[in-house]
Amino acid sequence: MARSMWRGAISFGMVAIPIRMYLATEAHSAVSFRQLCPHCQLPIKQQRHCPTDDHVVAFNEVLKGYEVGKNQFVIIDEEDLDKLPLKTTKTIDIVEFVERNEVPLGLYVKSAYYLEPEDVGVKPFFLLKRALEDTNKVAVAKIALRDREHLSLIQVEGDTLLCNTLNWPDEIRSTQELNLPQNVKISDKEVAMATSLIDNLTDSFKPERYTDDYKAAFQQIVDQKTKGLQVVTPTPAEEPRVMDLMAALKASVEATKQGKKPAARPAASKAAKVKVAAKTSAARPAARRRTA
Repeated sequence: MARSMWRGAISFGMVAIPIRMYLATEAHSAVSFRQLCPHCQLPIKQQRHCPTDDHVVAFNEVLKGYEVGKNQFVIIDEEDLDKLPLKTTKTIDIVEFVERNEVPLGLYVKSAYYLEPEDVGVKPFFLLKRALEDTNKVAVAKIALRDREHLSLIQVEGDTLLCNTLNWPDEIRSTQELNLPQNVKISDKEVAMATSLIDNLTDSFKPERYTDDYKAAFQQIVDQKTKGLQVVTPTPAEEPRVMDLMAALKASVEATKQGKKPAARPAASKAAKVKVAAKTSAARPAARRRTA
């Protein structure tokens, strides 16, 4: 059974809903490496040394220190963090509700967590879920996890509620430093052809159709080296031909009409080079870490 990683309550208005939080995703490290000694080619040991008398410090003896001056630290332990004078250490504090399509998820979303009601919170939990569904809104909230407070989003996900932690606005970098020409000339014919290509390649989103091929490719290298074989370099992809943008679009559309994806995307000629850039809302120029 899944193990909850946080326990508290959702709070909005005078309503408190006891819940548990579970990780909604898990990372699969496809390839991992060990650090080896160059002489015996066996794993090396990493040790923590005291800078004063150079003795080894065991991991379970390491203390957390917050630097307040040169070589001056305040020792902080888990009990201290539990006593933070912050409401959001035990509560997902809903600040407001907004329209579902108002939040630019591509820029803001970080991690995902499933929410589960405690027995005494079942009815208000599903009342909130139903209200979010009927209004097509999401809840903007704050929650403190680990060593910082997070902006978060609560929304309906299937049979439950999903809590996504978000980047703070000052963590999102501005697009002002990018080279984004404003007066790119694109003809109606080019737009129509590109739209046709998109239509031909449009399908419903089914993530199970996509696979991570990196591990399988890496395993081929491991197998070759295990057998003492020379690693074979794959045949390089054919260099894309330089052609006119319209010609490239037409060829791609014809290929997709025949039920096959176009080959390597040709580069446009100098006269027809087009830079396509998605505009994002400008944020603050500097991305700084926000402290709770």
